[in-house]
Amino acid sequence: MLNKYPLWKYLLILAVLAFGFIYSAPNLYPNDPAIQVSGASTALRINQAELDRVSKALVASGIAVKSAVLANEGKSALLRLVEKDQQLAAKDAIRKLLGDDYVVALNLAPTTPQWLRALGASPMKLGLDLSGGVHFLLEVDMDKAIAARVKVYEGEVKGMLRKERLRYRSLPQQAAGFSVGFTDAEQLEKARALIQKGFSDFALTTTERNGMQVLTLALTPAKITEIREYSIKQNLTTVRNRVNELGVSEPLVQRQGANRIVVELPGVQDTAEAKRILGKTANLEFRLAADADAGKATTESFEFREPGRRPAPLERGLIITGDQVTDAQAGFDENGRQQVNIRLDGHGGDLMSRATRNNVGRSMAVIFIEQKPLTKYVKQVVDGVEKEVAVQSFKEEKLIISLATIQSPLGSQFRITGLDGPGESSELALLLRAGGLAAPMYFVEERTVGPSLGAENITLGINAALWGFLFVSLFITAIYRFFGVLATVALGFNMVVLLGLMSWLGATLTLPGIAGIVLTMGMAVDANVLIFSRIREEITNGMSIPRAIHEGFDRAFTAIIDGNLTTLLVGGILFVMGTGPIKGFAVTMSLGILTSMFTAVIVTRGMVNLIFGGRNFKKLWI
Repeated sequence: MLNKYPLWKYLLILAVLAFGFIYSAPNLYPNDPAIQVSGASTALRINQAELDRVSKALVASGIAVKSAVLANEGKSALLRLVEKDQQLAAKDAIRKLLGDDYVVALNLAPTTPQWLRALGASPMKLGLDLSGGVHFLLEVDMDKAIAARVKVYEGEVKGMLRKERLRYRSLPQQAAGFSVGFTDAEQLEKARALIQKGFSDFALTTTERNGMQVLTLALTPAKITEIREYSIKQNLTTVRNRVNELGVSEPLVQRQGANRIVVELPGVQDTAEAKRILGKTANLEFRLAADADAGKATTESFEFREPGRRPAPLERGLIITGDQVTDAQAGFDENGRQQVNIRLDGHGGDLMSRATRNNVGRSMAVIFIEQKPLTKYVKQVVDGVEKEVAVQSFKEEKLIISLATIQSPLGSQFRITGLDGPGESSELALLLRAGGLAAPMYFVEERTVGPSLGAENITLGINAALWGFLFVSLFITAIYRFFGVLATVALGFNMVVLLGLMSWLGATLTLPGIAGIVLTMGMAVDANVLIFSRIREEITNGMSIPRAIHEGFDRAFTAIIDGNLTTLLVGGILFVMGTGPIKGFAVTMSLGILTSMFTAVIVTRGMVNLIFGGRNFKKLWI
């Protein structure tokens, strides 16, 4: 029978519309401004008493708290605020109260009802140009980058001198170099010749000091520049990899100036975790344990991360650092204890093999390096008013996480044990897998980012979508009358399904994305225009109304598919080739094409079939 759908098609339409309404509904619930608190280490927990103390301190400071709850089995706490402009004041008050053992970060907490969240529905992610996000400004410590590289070179140089049986005396390290002392000029010249041959990145000078022949190795200006450039590029790559591991949509990670990195994270649900992961140095040093008869000049004592153990003396020379790690995966050893399986690059594997081949039976330590923040509050006069201002500094902490006997020569693959639970092993593996930082980084700025185009422009963008919907509806209703009303209803369904699909897929809506939605309205109605014009043409040619409706939908379908597929192809090219806002536009436009084809053809025809199917109308309002 003409103009009749089988039952399954009506059920399909109802199912798709129900999907659209359910998954677009969370966008009606705005997020709450919030503060998230978590431990600086994965082992640190927050209890209810601590949370109550924080809440009372905020209330005493005049900051209204909507709710305060523990999450993740006490690993973090979320405090919802009433006013967004009180976030920074709340963050400063909590940091002052809890100290540096906790990470305090800005957040936006969803208010979606529990029944929607149980169905996996969540609000659509908004780009920085719509709702803002979290902005971090990180500064790379170039001096420590140079010092770390010099230390590696120093270990290699002294290892070569020992291999050639040249007796030397270690002297204090300098800013961009180091010195070694010799008892006579002949030893110094032999060492000078060897170093000039194997290490061209140093400028060599000789002096006499207290009867000792001193050879000073200083990095050349060109090498210092190269190390600085490498450090910022390596840290930039590492930060990008860590952001990717966090699964953040549409992030911005870019270099600013000579030694700073800007990170902007829109729609992040766990900003405290992001801050901890991005800022952790998480570097490693591998050193041999010192011999019993080793002198203080060649050894250095380190404490264990595990409390209650006596410090262990280690050699000052490094075997490798975390920079040589290419892959790291958390796992379990044969006794079910946490471990991280390490894979090194070619150079790191050679260094590890060379160091362990001749030291079987000795112990090797794995040192975990971390920059611990130290915050002090000092009174300063700001705008004529005395205020307490936070002054942040950092303390480098080096603790032994593993000290084990070398059973056999190691190569490019081995494992690290002695970790504190699955959280720490997973986090360490993530940080090392994402790439070691070439130098420590400090948070010099953190803030929420307001809409880049201003609230007025955002309102205008949303209004443009609403006005576009209104004018398109008026136009198609004026031209096609009752069929225009059906097209308007289908267009409304299209917007609901589009927003639901974007929310379900986790797509990020940007201001260009709103432009894509407005464009989708025109393309959706374009399909109806083709169909309705065809129906009108068939009626003019003398065809019966039921047949004209049937032929109008069927014959226009091919043209609709061809036109939309070419546009969809362009959208795919924009997504692959474009970045940032261009991708946002491409995603919205491409999804809009798919939803408009469904609503303009299937939903509209379903409504037409329900009204006109099986009835013999003598006149059609089209």
